[in-house]
Amino acid sequence: MRKQRDNLKRPEQELRIFRMRALLASLVVFTLTGILMGRLGYLQVVQHEVYSTRSENNRVRVEPLPPTRGLIYDRNGELLAENRPTYNLMMVRERVDDLDATLALLVDLLALPEEEAEAFRVRSRQRQRPFQPALLMSDLDEAQIARLAVNRHRLPGLEVEAQLLRYYPDAEIMAHAIGYVGRINAEELTTLDAGRYAGTHFIGKTGVERSYEEQLHGQAGLRKVETNARGRVLRELDRSDPVPGSDLTLTLDKELQSLAYDLLDGRRGSIVAVAPASGEILAMVSVPGFDSNQFVTGIDFASYRALQDNLDLPLFNRAIRGQYPPGSTIKPFLALAGLAEGEITPDSTINDPGFFQLPNDSRRYRNWLRWGHGRVDMERSIAVSNNTYYYTLAHDLGIDRLHENMTGFGFGQRVGHDVFGESSALMPSRDWKRGRYNQPWYPGETLSVGIGQGYWQVTPLQLATATAVLANRGEWVKPRLARRIGDEELPVDLPETPPDIKITNDNWWDRVFSGMEKVLSGNEGTARRTGVDLEYRMGGKSGTAQVFSLGQDQRYNADELAERLRDHALFMAFAPLEDPQIAVSVIVENAGGGSTHAAHLARAMTDAWLLGDDQLDVDEIRDELENDDASVPGG
Repeated sequence: MRKQRDNLKRPEQELRIFRMRALLASLVVFTLTGILMGRLGYLQVVQHEVYSTRSENNRVRVEPLPPTRGLIYDRNGELLAENRPTYNLMMVRERVDDLDATLALLVDLLALPEEEAEAFRVRSRQRQRPFQPALLMSDLDEAQIARLAVNRHRLPGLEVEAQLLRYYPDAEIMAHAIGYVGRINAEELTTLDAGRYAGTHFIGKTGVERSYEEQLHGQAGLRKVETNARGRVLRELDRSDPVPGSDLTLTLDKELQSLAYDLLDGRRGSIVAVAPASGEILAMVSVPGFDSNQFVTGIDFASYRALQDNLDLPLFNRAIRGQYPPGSTIKPFLALAGLAEGEITPDSTINDPGFFQLPNDSRRYRNWLRWGHGRVDMERSIAVSNNTYYYTLAHDLGIDRLHENMTGFGFGQRVGHDVFGESSALMPSRDWKRGRYNQPWYPGETLSVGIGQGYWQVTPLQLATATAVLANRGEWVKPRLARRIGDEELPVDLPETPPDIKITNDNWWDRVFSGMEKVLSGNEGTARRTGVDLEYRMGGKSGTAQVFSLGQDQRYNADELAERLRDHALFMAFAPLEDPQIAVSVIVENAGGGSTHAAHLARAMTDAWLLGDDQLDVDEIRDELENDDASVPGG
């Protein structure tokens, strides 16, 4: 029992244990206190500038100020592209606590359909520069703004901002020429200047908007603001104003452009008009058009699919990307090539039996008039659009000299100075065919090129440009869409302008022009009905481009063909002959003969430019087209 009491009571041992525990506790306290004091010293002394800067950044925020995009006007000062005030939903992703929950709430608040909701989610996750506001939704309506304002406390990192949004008053008529702006995508974001495009959410995608993006955009500014704990701006501390983009004045004439659109009357086709002396593109229309305003804020899936699935291809710019056989419109150019190469003179004649045959070849390459035109010289060959004359000439020239002379007029090349997305089309050659098909060039293919068929393809802009060079008697003036950037006029002499076409005898131009004038005014001219009561001298040439090839003894009958298999109608013209002010190319797809369905439209364009469009009756022109016989395959 005593031994047990001795084990229970050991004061010295208990005191020793107590002292050890007290010492350990003191060491722990002093160690933790030292660590805390050291950390406080490190943060407040060593890291003072770092955390002072962070604190300042929480209170002071630098915000980009996007520049105002330059306006676009036509040559007469008519507004073609403006900026309208709108409200956009912006998000700073780093300030959003729960992105998925926030997006779900937004979709519910804004009542977005599933297709738009998915696009909304994709945009929210698009790679963005840190702390830069990302555009989620454009052009909010009043009801959406009100719902967002009421629920603002539930949406940290999101703000509704007032901004200017691009708007096109004449969207369908100007869509292909002017183009449109759209949201900056992830790929573009990696290539753009971060400073210049800070706060900018739109960029030129097509047309003039794309070609002159640098001038139209301007330079972004910055402002330094003080905010509270919730991120609301309390006051502005400093500001660097943005530099607005330059206004752009185009060469287009809004009235002439509208007339061209109305003349086509919804039929697939294109009209291009150029001022020969200056190269100014007066009109450049592709029909059908589309509402380019839909693409500014982001077109919905259903509308875009409808445009894509439309058989008439409204998104396709026929004026610069449509590639068509030029048909007989190229006969004046071939006549000049024959004169320049010494293969013909203006008075050279052939006897046309209605066909042409290669040596030792039984195949007959037929004239459109099957019994032939009899004795034909150069001027008459243009007026009546005689195929046999140009089969003969093409055979004598050969494909090499044909290619060389035609590329001099711009065929097979991009001809525009500032025309974004232009196709070079195709001027065939031996080398091209060898590279494309690994086959030699055959003599019969040269004959097809001689009447603007076969492999030869042109765009309406190319044909209008070549006609302008012809009207200028070989002088090249590169076509352009911009007339003035800000207050600076664009020069007429532009870089990379092709060399002028030199011909030894100036009288040859007159003789070719005479043949072109007889197309509209001569007794046998293929477009003589179009030239009735002309108040000025006009030269032109009709063309009919085959969509598919006929057999040697087959005859073309439009009534037996599906509409989209019928010939294309073409016409090129310039006026007045003595001082050309306008050169026009017209193509109407699957319309039949160019001497009817295209010639009347070219005449209307020249009348409007030279006489004033107040004398035109578009409905009367449409009636003439319906009553005319479009069955003449040669013109």
